[in-house]
Order: sequence, then structure tokens, then C-alpha cells
Amino acid sequence: MPRIRPSLTLLAVAILLALAPIASSHPRSSRTHRTHSSTQRSYRSPSHHTSRYTLGVARDKNGRIKRSESAKMHFMRQTGYPRGRKGYVVDHVVPLSKGGKGDPSNMQWQTVQEGKAKDRTERK
Repeated sequence: MPRIRPSLTLLAVAILLALAPIASSHPRSSRTHRTHSSTQRSYRSPSHHTSRYTLGVARDKNGRIKRSESAKMHFMRQTGYPRGRKGYVVDHVVPLSKGGKGDPSNMQWQTVQEGKAKDRTERK
């Protein structure tokens, strides 16, 4: 039987100990807790939630994405329709929920029908 050097064994133990905290803090690891009925249930850690909201997007108190009314008005004046266009809506080319900017350079006129169709595909 081959003889293993003590330094090699020590190195292997050090690597395993270094990796142990990483494995136990994996976001998909389940944890258990006691409930009132004394049964155990597994749940995901609070940091791993499934939210519809995109992180890093400013929202109002109701959870809706904040839109800049002044940027929209600037876009409307800039395109020659300060009071809007009948049958059209102002649309963000890159949606705010996908990280698009809320300034006039990211806005376009879109028919109401096209806007509804685009909203259906963007919200999936």
C-alpha cells in the first residue's frame, strides 16, 4: 500500500474545510424549521424569493415602475405633438422593466393596438 505524505493529507483537509461553508450557503439549499404542529417543513432561504419585480428599477409606493412625466412631455414637444397624437401612445423602445431609460431617446409613438400587443409579449 502506498504511503501518503502528511503534507498532502493536510492540504486535502484544508481544501475540504474551505469548501464546506460554500456548500452550506448555497441559495437552493433547503432548511427546516418547527411549525406549530411540530412537523418539519422545508423552505427556501428568505434571500431566494420569486418576485415579478425587476431589481434596480425605481418603483412608487404601489410597486409600479416610476415614469418621468417631464421626459414624456419633452418627447411629445420634441416630436411636434405637445398634446399627444390621436390613436397613439408614447412607448418605451426598451421597456423600463428591462432596464430601459426613462428619457426621450428611449421613446417612440406607437398605435394603441401595437402598444397592447407589445405589452402582452413584454409581460410574459
